[in-house]
Amino acid sequence: MNTSREHTLSALERRLPADFIRERRALERSHDRHIFRLLHRFLHVDGPISLHACVRLALRLSLLYGRGLRNATRIQVRENELRFPDLPPAFDGFTILQVTDLHADGNADAMDALERLLGDLDYDHCVLTGDYRSLSWGPSDAVLARMKSIAARLKGPVHGVLGNHDSIDMLPALEAMGIAMLVNENVAITRGDATIHLCGIDDPHYFGTHDFAAARAGVPEDAVSILLAHSPECYDGAAAAGFDAMLCGHTHGGQICLPGGVPVILQAPGLPRRFGRGLWRHGRMTGFTSHGAGTSMVHVRFNCPGEVVLHRLRRG
Repeated sequence: MNTSREHTLSALERRLPADFIRERRALERSHDRHIFRLLHRFLHVDGPISLHACVRLALRLSLLYGRGLRNATRIQVRENELRFPDLPPAFDGFTILQVTDLHADGNADAMDALERLLGDLDYDHCVLTGDYRSLSWGPSDAVLARMKSIAARLKGPVHGVLGNHDSIDMLPALEAMGIAMLVNENVAITRGDATIHLCGIDDPHYFGTHDFAAARAGVPEDAVSILLAHSPECYDGAAAAGFDAMLCGHTHGGQICLPGGVPVILQAPGLPRRFGRGLWRHGRMTGFTSHGAGTSMVHVRFNCPGEVVLHRLRRG
């Protein structure tokens, strides 16, 4: 084992249970082997010889590719209200900036636009809901370098979770940038004598290493709890676990949509489309699925602008 990997392992073991680290790494290795099987090299969404190459070619031939690239740099600030009957008065008006699905080593122009945008925003807390890396395999040096630049534009405190494109080995470097990662954990946010709880689960999409019970451990039943999850696919379990709200991404809102914002495809098999973008509700839980700021595989957007979201907490 080289010195760098020994350092990473040591940092992870101080941070997380050894059994969890072994499981997550084993699942990542299995995922990598799956992608590099002969058939999956072409058919997997981020395989090295991807079907997306055909989509890029079609867009180039139709002369739409350049427009799609420009669209991807026009990142918007979206505002949303999250209402809670039991929200402590001290948190009425509290703002949370959600940034998700950066795929920061993919589309450099889009990340340049994001950095310019972030410097002008005011908020009380920032959350990142995963997918920092463009591919779900391979080295992470390029994305960590870009993430360091982006993290420098964020106002603290900042919390995050890992997505299905992210390796567990990225976690120590992300935390060194000031991003406190929640891996099936929670943290109390206080204002005076009032408290709400921010909870985070590991990736539910590829790895299935999310643990709702661990993420809620120690959170009082009557306390407001906001769950960070990379993908909305686990909405049913999150609602059953008693979370009041769920912030997620993963779907990119479709990224390539028909006029009116109808997604051509959502990369979340079996997910009802109403959970695939924007504000939704399931039982007593309110959810929000962001379009994300970056792009994946084909670095274009049509009828689905990239976004960061300012969530304002309200009583009622």
